[in-house]
Amino acid sequence: MNIAQTPIRKVKNSTKNDFVFSILIPSWNNLPYLQLCVESIRKNSFYRHQIIVHVNEGTDGSLEWIKQQPDIDYSHSSKNIGVCYALNSCRSLMSSPYALFINDDMYVCPDWDKHLKEEIDQIGHPFFYLSSTAIEPVFSSNCAIQKDYGSSIETFQEEKLLREFASLPMNDWQGSTWPPSIVHVDVWDLIGGYSLEFSPGMYSDPDFSMKLWKLGVRFFKGVSKSRVYHFGSKSIKRVKHNRGYYKFVSKWGVTSSTLSLYLRRGDLFTGALAEPQAGWNLRFKNTLRRIVALFYNP
Repeated sequence: MNIAQTPIRKVKNSTKNDFVFSILIPSWNNLPYLQLCVESIRKNSFYRHQIIVHVNEGTDGSLEWIKQQPDIDYSHSSKNIGVCYALNSCRSLMSSPYALFINDDMYVCPDWDKHLKEEIDQIGHPFFYLSSTAIEPVFSSNCAIQKDYGSSIETFQEEKLLREFASLPMNDWQGSTWPPSIVHVDVWDLIGGYSLEFSPGMYSDPDFSMKLWKLGVRFFKGVSKSRVYHFGSKSIKRVKHNRGYYKFVSKWGVTSSTLSLYLRRGDLFTGALAEPQAGWNLRFKNTLRRIVALFYNP
């Protein structure tokens, strides 16, 4: 798809500049989940944030609904331009020092933002990458909490979630690498946002983390107290996937699983990460993957 032939319209309704976070929500014909996500931000946030939505297509009524929300800034493309282009299109609308990316099929729990802001204040510098901790009906990784409060809007047990979410056991964890995730906008600009070669989005999250790693960021923390409920990839299942695995290998010379080892993803958080020591077997694996990538056209 030729993005240059897909005009992107931007509308900024907000007039204040005292937002704590700029929350970026890409959405593709997913109106019920988008509405629930936005409503949870409105009622469960401790601070006042700028909400920015990119509407891909919006043929399900999403665009009409967004136009009726005076507290939401938005961009819109008549075609689905994917997550990477969508997030980057929102950059010129940001009015806060922090860019937070969240999926539209997520519901934020009370004070989710307060815990992130307390962590940022404690760090005291902009070179960090933080994630909230997801609660999911189906366990996807050791960075998430498995607890089923519904796999759809129709089965969502909101009141039960609100009673129980804070008591679910989980520690702070190493290796922040997926949404909800937050960086300082200066760091966003230094690494150039999301890499377009990974459009529509597969492997764009580890690529973003690798760009931060190359910049010198070593503080990758998943904040346990900051919690969201994730229904589980309601949009990405409809997308034609790219060949992101070999794109990542071609670009960085290592696999995304090697990056996970760098980040110690899911381990108990103990502080800033040290430089990794790759053994011969890992170096051999990455050499083989690089050779395959030379003959593989993603």
